[in-house]
Formats: sequence, C-alpha cells, structure tokens
Amino acid sequence: MNLKANPPSLEISFAISNLHPRLKFSEETVARFFESIFPLYPNGPKGDLSLVFMERDVHNKLHGEFLNDYRPTDVITFPPDSEEGMAGEICVSVDQAMEESISRQISFVRELSLYLVHGWLHLVGFDDIEKVERQQMRIEEERSLTHVENLDFWPDFVLAPNPS
Repeated sequence: MNLKANPPSLEISFAISNLHPRLKFSEETVARFFESIFPLYPNGPKGDLSLVFMERDVHNKLHGEFLNDYRPTDVITFPPDSEEGMAGEICVSVDQAMEESISRQISFVRELSLYLVHGWLHLVGFDDIEKVERQQMRIEEERSLTHVENLDFWPDFVLAPNPS
C-alpha cells in the first residue's frame, strides 16, 4: 500500500505486510495513526516506511539472524537508507503484544501501537541502550501515544481467537 502522509513535505509512503494469520486491520487506520505522529518529529526519515506484523517464531528468527539474539522481543527496527528511498522498516511481534497487553492489563491495540511508535522513534534517532536514553524514549513513547489518544487515531487492530 502506498499512501502519502500529510503534510506532503514528509514524503512518506507505506508498505504494510501482515504476516500474522490472526491479525486483522485496515491499512488506512495504520497510515492515519502514523500520519498523526509525523508532525511530532518533523525531521524524520523520508521514503518508503515498511511495516511488518509477524508471528513470534518468525520474529525471533529475524532477531537472531540480524542481532545474534534469539530471545523473544517486541520490535525490530531496520534503519533508513536514503539511497534506496527507504525510511526504514519496523517489524513487530503480534504475539508478544498480545501477551504483554494481558500481563500489563492494557488494550491489545495500545500495546501493538506502542511497538510501532517505539520503532518510529528509533528511525527518527532515539535510542534505548543507556538508562538516560531509555528514559527519554519512554517519555517520547507516552507523548506520541497521548497525541494519538487525543486525536482518537488508533489503528483498528483485531486479533481473531485461536482456532480450536
């Protein structure tokens, strides 16, 4: 899907891949979600933003192949490549979001949206390796999610029940 984000000066298009068999959503709501947070970070990357929604096993394998760490994680972000016209790639574990939302007693939509925000923050230059950086990342995550909440621009994520 290639949707141009507003304002046009950001020059972002979306490539959305849903590889999770139980996740359903409208690509338009995901694009609107991102378009709502782009103005908060006007110096973000330009080009194609790839979003990939994955099952845990595939996500863990990707984590191991690229970061040499096969432990479960929530989001993997691949950096922008301006020469290739890529704003970056954000790969999220849908299963991790489901489990964390239950554990943290928050909505699945908010948890999965948090992963998307976290990935975007990496693409605009935030990091979370050191304690101070991690604290700033948490502040920016909350700022972005509060902004989305105020606009009510949540993606319409729905996770179908496991087949019996």
